Amino acid sequence: MEFNEKALIKQLSKYKFRDLTVEDLKNVHKIFPELKSSMDTYRSSYNIPIRIWILDSHPFGPPLCFLRPTSNMIIREGKHVDLQGRIYLPYLQHWSHPKTNVVGLLHEMITKFEEVPPLYAKPSTDGMSLTELNTYLADISSGLSDISLRSKLEAGEQHFSKVTVLGDGDLGMACAMSILAKEAAEKLALISTSENAMKGGSLDMEIFSLPRVEISSDFSNSAGSNVVIVTANTWGGEESYLKALQSNVDLFRKIIPNTVQYSPNCVLIIASQPVDVMTYIGWKLSGFPSHRVIGTGCNLNTQRFQSILGKYLKSSVEKEAWIIGEHGDNEVAVWQGPAMGGGRNRSPDIIIDHDSHKQLACRVFKGLKEKGQRSWSVGLSVADITETILRNLGRSHSVSTLMKDRYEISAEVFLSLPCILTMAGVVNVTTPMLSEDEEAKLRSSAATLQSLLQQLKI
Repeated sequence: MEFNEKALIKQLSKYKFRDLTVEDLKNVHKIFPELKSSMDTYRSSYNIPIRIWILDSHPFGPPLCFLRPTSNMIIREGKHVDLQGRIYLPYLQHWSHPKTNVVGLLHEMITKFEEVPPLYAKPSTDGMSLTELNTYLADISSGLSDISLRSKLEAGEQHFSKVTVLGDGDLGMACAMSILAKEAAEKLALISTSENAMKGGSLDMEIFSLPRVEISSDFSNSAGSNVVIVTANTWGGEESYLKALQSNVDLFRKIIPNTVQYSPNCVLIIASQPVDVMTYIGWKLSGFPSHRVIGTGCNLNTQRFQSILGKYLKSSVEKEAWIIGEHGDNEVAVWQGPAMGGGRNRSPDIIIDHDSHKQLACRVFKGLKEKGQRSWSVGLSVADITETILRNLGRSHSVSTLMKDRYEISAEVFLSLPCILTMAGVVNVTTPMLSEDEEAKLRSSAATLQSLLQQLKI
C-alpha cells in the first residue's frame, strides 16, 4: 500500500512534532507496508455497573444511584462518588421535574465518568498484600485464631466505615460501647458537646484508650462519617417545657451545621429527646433529604414487642408486629396477627381470634410502658440501626420518619413507621393497615407536634 506523505502531513497539521511523527510513521510503513493510517477522535470506553433506585417520590424526587463494582473492581472515591459507591452529581442535586429525568441523568453519568472513571481494576495478587499480611500477623499475636481471621477476610469486611457519636453523656457512651461491641464500624469518633468535659464520659474513655475510638470536642474529627448519631441534650432547669425544648433546639443550631460541614454525605440518626421533635429539627437544620435523617423513635419498643410475642407464640412475628406513631405515651401497637378471622395460630396450643389477639397485644404493650427505657437499652437499639445502615442490610426498623401525605397527615412532622434501611438511609416506608381509632391517634399526635414546632425558634 502506497505511503501518502503529503496527505499525512495535512492530517497531522495540529501535531506539535508533526515532522518527527511523519518520519516515524514512514519508517513503520517500510517495515509493515500492510498497515494503513487513518484519522479518528480517541474516546475511552468503559462499562460501569450501576444501580438506580427509583423511589416512590419519583419523578419529583431524585433517584438514589450507586456503583455496583464487580469482584475485580475497586471504587475510586472522588467528587462524584463516595467510598460506598453512592453517586453524587449536579444533575441529582438540582433535580426538578419535568426538566430532569433518568435519561438526562444517564447522559450526565456518561460525561462525568468518561472524564474521571469511578472504578479501577483491582491489582492481581496470588496472596495477601503486605499490609494485610502485617495486620494478619499482628492479630495472631494478639490472640485471634487463624479460623476467625480467615472468616473475617472471607466475609468481605473490607470497606471502611466511620461513625460519629455527638454527646458523651450516658446515652452517648451507651451508643458508642454498643457499636464497638457489634464491631459495626472500623472507626468511631466521640465528640463532646458539653463545655464541661468533667460531666461526660469521654474523659474516662480517653484515659483507658479503647481501640478504634477517637475522643474530641473538635468537630473536624468527625469528618467523613457514614453515620452521625446525635445524643446531645441540654436541659437547663427552665420553668416551662417549651423553654427547655428551645434550649435543645439552640444546641442543635450549633452542632448540626458542623456535622453537615464535615460529613455532608452521612445518615443522621437522632436519639436526643423528645426524639420526634428533634428529628424534625435535625432535618430542617441539616438541609438533608428526609430519607437521610431518622429518629430512633419506636425501634426499641418494637424489638421488645416482637420478641415477647414471638416467645409467647413460639414463632416469629417480625413482619406482623410493630409499635408506631409518636414516641412515648401515644405510641400505637399494631399486630396484624397470623390468623385474624378466628382459627389457630401456628402454635397449636394457642387459639387466636380477633378479641384474644387484641388482648394479648394490649397486655404486652402495657408491660412495655411499665418497663421504660434506660440509656443502655437505647444504646443497643441505636447500634442495631447503625449496623443495618453500615452493612447495607435492608432490614426494617420502626424509626421516626417524615409522615407528610401518610394517613391523611398534611403536616411536616416525624413519627415512627416501619422503614427499610440501607446505607442510603430510608429506602422504603410501610404504612400498616390501621383502625379508624388508630389513624385518628396518629393524626392527633401529628397535630400536637405541629403546634409545638410552630412555637419553637428554629
